[in-house]
Amino acid sequence: MQLDSADLNAPCGPSSGNAPTSMGIEQVYALVDADRRAVDELIQRRLRSEVVLINELGRYIVNSGGKRLRPILVLLSARALGYRGEEHVHLAAVVEFIHTATLLHDDVVDASELRRGRETANAIWGNEASVLVGDFLYSRSFQMMVEVGEPRVMEILADATNTIAEGEVMQLLNCHDPDTTEERYLAVIRYKTAKLFEAAARLGAVLAGEERRFGEALARYGMHLGTAYQLVDDVLDYSADSEEMGKNVGDDLAEGKPTLPLIYVLRYGDPEQRRLVRRAVEQGGREFIEPVRAIIESTDALEYTARSARAEAALAIEALGPLPDSRHKDALVALAEFCIQRTY
Repeated sequence: MQLDSADLNAPCGPSSGNAPTSMGIEQVYALVDADRRAVDELIQRRLRSEVVLINELGRYIVNSGGKRLRPILVLLSARALGYRGEEHVHLAAVVEFIHTATLLHDDVVDASELRRGRETANAIWGNEASVLVGDFLYSRSFQMMVEVGEPRVMEILADATNTIAEGEVMQLLNCHDPDTTEERYLAVIRYKTAKLFEAAARLGAVLAGEERRFGEALARYGMHLGTAYQLVDDVLDYSADSEEMGKNVGDDLAEGKPTLPLIYVLRYGDPEQRRLVRRAVEQGGREFIEPVRAIIESTDALEYTARSARAEAALAIEALGPLPDSRHKDALVALAEFCIQRTY
């Protein structure tokens, strides 16, 4: 079946325990506008290097139009618990550097040529430069987290970075494996993508001195939010157009990655559908994209994946229950809603 916007935009469900917020994503950004501008200024300052290529490549990828959701999680979670200092800006920049480093390395591993509607850094400067600048961003992020001087912050971010690397290896092991289960795939998401969302949300509780009371709630929120975000990416990989999404449709299939829509077909499709999708995952390549896309659209694969994303978003919102009511809590709810409504 062809998935339309209504499928992803359906309510998160009564399990959330919160009425849907009327706050849109632009209002979320506006709520932390001063903090966001401070993060952007800090990122530009800390990107500077005496090595010209690091300046060029680093600025290219950091300024390429990302949503900045992970740093915004740091800002919102800290403010939601009454934090009034400035270290949340510092840690938001650290989280963005870690995320950017993973993007540089991902694009090399995946041989990607397009991200956020622009050529990838590796397509312009080559794989070697992209990997090395990614390493620079990782090391710069660790320099910056040491400056905060809080051992718990370093523990959370060091653990997250290690887990992300494990997730990358897990994904590599799943590539071209049509027998990948939904459980194995969700584990990859939680390691590779959701872990940084989880860490970013937890950091706000640490800064506010409220980790014991609210740290686990915010960590669960971030984990479910990150999982929902990636599942929506899985839907968009087969239902969006390249221009709006900012990358080539079907990239995951071309790389032999068995994402949830494909796993659904391999489990519930008819014998001919399963045979073709199995072959596509095993071999990879762009020649399978259109026939596989037709199969996915003729089954419930996209709706199943969208339902899974909505369920994760509902769990994220539910996790916020213990937090005190505030506009910043409302904004965290709105972020979960945005993640399942987005078309890019």
